Formats: sequence, C-alpha cells, structure tokens
Amino acid sequence: METRAVYPGSFDPVTNGHIDLIQRSAKLFDKVIVAILKNMEKAPLFTVKERMEMLEEVVQGLDNVSVVAFSGLLVDFAGQVGASIIIRGIRAVSDYEYELQMALMNRRLSNRMETVFMIPAESYSFLSSRLVREIAQHGGSIKEFVPGGVERRLGEKFGLQL
Repeated sequence: METRAVYPGSFDPVTNGHIDLIQRSAKLFDKVIVAILKNMEKAPLFTVKERMEMLEEVVQGLDNVSVVAFSGLLVDFAGQVGASIIIRGIRAVSDYEYELQMALMNRRLSNRMETVFMIPAESYSFLSSRLVREIAQHGGSIKEFVPGGVERRLGEKFGLQL
C-alpha cells in the first residue's frame, strides 16, 4: 500500500529549509504532496499561483512530489488526497508546543491521521519565510537561504537588486 504524506504550509516564500524537508520526505514516503494553504486571513507577499510556480520549480526531479493549493481543514484535504501522514517541520521548542497542539487536534478530527515532526538540517534551523522576507525587504543578501529563482522574485517584489 502506498504511503502518502502531506507537507502543508504557506511557503511565502519557499526557503532552503522547506526544500530540505521536502527532499528528505520524498525519501521516506511513496508520495509527498506539498500543500499551499490558501489563508484569506493572512496577507501573503506572493500569490498562491506564484508560490506554486516557485515550489514546482524546486521540486523538479522529485518524481514522487507534487504541489497543490488547498483551503479548509487540513485533515479533510489530506483525506481527499489519500494521505494519512502530515509532515511538520520543527526548528525550536516554541514550534513544538504549537505543532503538538495542532497534531493532537488533527488526530482528534481524524484518527487516521498521523503527524511526523521533522527537524531541518542544522544550517536551516533558524530559517523562516518571515525572516527571509524581512532581510530581502531591506536589501540584505538571502543567497544562502533560498533558491536563485526565489531570490530573483523577492527582489522584483521589493524593487531591489538582491
């Protein structure tokens, strides 16, 4: 039986930390669905379409990884795509507290759902999309944090040469 996992997030923008988890997840599971949350309450920098394009660019060559957008409850979406595993990245203890609460709620909503916590490579343990956006907005170098295509798009968004 095929093991399907969902890696949800806003990916605004995708970082090397996200890519690390996607690549490692692709080795663990038969199918990985990178799921971009359409959250109307947040004001993302990039549109869902732009985030999909960036993610599709970085997962090229990973045959068992696909990128989709979704809205609504994650457990409902996971069930619709036949996934029984939710992948979540944890960088610090503060992440764990929030993620544990979400994992327990997701299990309560669907007892078929398991959450797998993954720790990023040490070199990405401090990295977040929010920090990357802030650095880029102020013209700082983000070369080591995101792929070249993402760096270019951030520069365009802020009208800067990064």
